[in-house]
Amino acid sequence: MKIFLAGATGAIGKRLVPLLLEAGFQVIGTTRSSSRAEGLRATGVEPAVVDVFDRASLVRAVVAAHPDIVMQQLTDLPPGLDPSQMAEGTRRNAHIRSEGTKNLVAAALEAGVLRFIAQSIAWMYAVGPEPHLEEDRLDVGAQGTRAITVTGVATLERLVLASPPIEGIVLRYGHLYGPGTGIDVPGEPPSIHVDAAAAAALLAIEKGQNGIYNIAEPNSYISTEKARGELGFEAAYRSSIAA
Repeated sequence: MKIFLAGATGAIGKRLVPLLLEAGFQVIGTTRSSSRAEGLRATGVEPAVVDVFDRASLVRAVVAAHPDIVMQQLTDLPPGLDPSQMAEGTRRNAHIRSEGTKNLVAAALEAGVLRFIAQSIAWMYAVGPEPHLEEDRLDVGAQGTRAITVTGVATLERLVLASPPIEGIVLRYGHLYGPGTGIDVPGEPPSIHVDAAAAAALLAIEKGQNGIYNIAEPNSYISTEKARGELGFEAAYRSSIAA
């Protein structure tokens, strides 16, 4: 089975690739940088050098790959979440969630892909009873920077979940920490180690159904009962891969 992984060189992508290969999947991984293509190839990934904002090129790449599943693990945030760069990073990240996902879904449809798994975030719920369940409303009435983020998240999720005949799966991750994230310990809840986040993506391929899953360590803000029950998700999972 072929996986087209957009964001193969990102924090989750780097931890996910070995899991996919070990599970027997063929992986086509995207990068915007030709210099990173050889690094991907060395890990066993077939590189696709493409910018998700170049819709025509992206469609050609996905059609040529002819994957069974497309995975969206793209982000565009500053290294280490540098506070001085976060305002611009937030805008870029929202843009990649909306326009990048729009183009990726269009490419998947053109290629006849029937399953699409995407990275979202788990701290954009509207104020209400906690812990939040997946069906709770997003904070679409937010203001300021939060409004930029929630608009990007809502657009991504709508595109993934409402683009038939694609079966869409959305993984709402907590705040990432661990190798490649620039953060070594859990921060503000909900949090999730990057290895457990990557493992959840693999579980979504194997067991996920159309819909949304909260993916985080135990906390009072969101419920992860659905992911634990349906996917077999374990927040304690850690990879044996070196950091």
